Amino acid sequence: MFWNRTSSPPAPVVTSRAEKLILYHYDGCFFCHRVRKVIDQMGLDIEYRNILQNGEHRQELAEARGRTTVPVLRGINKDDEWWMPESLDIVAYLKEYYAD
Repeated sequence: MFWNRTSSPPAPVVTSRAEKLILYHYDGCFFCHRVRKVIDQMGLDIEYRNILQNGEHRQELAEARGRTTVPVLRGINKDDEWWMPESLDIVAYLKEYYAD
């Protein structure tokens, strides 16, 4: 399936923790700040990929999602991976599966 600049793949239905999490973001983004704040408050070990500082990260996001809108959380497991957009969805996921 191909996506144009005005559409993107649907958000995944994620029902478990990922082995590795990566947040695609940039510093001046309010919605990204919302997610980073929760990550910091929860003390989670999540890799940050700033799409404005690293063109390769921006390209990865564009190839996977068909657009470069952030924040996007990428979950990687041994057999699959998923990409979750939308700051409120990301925060809800983190609180559901990573809260102590």
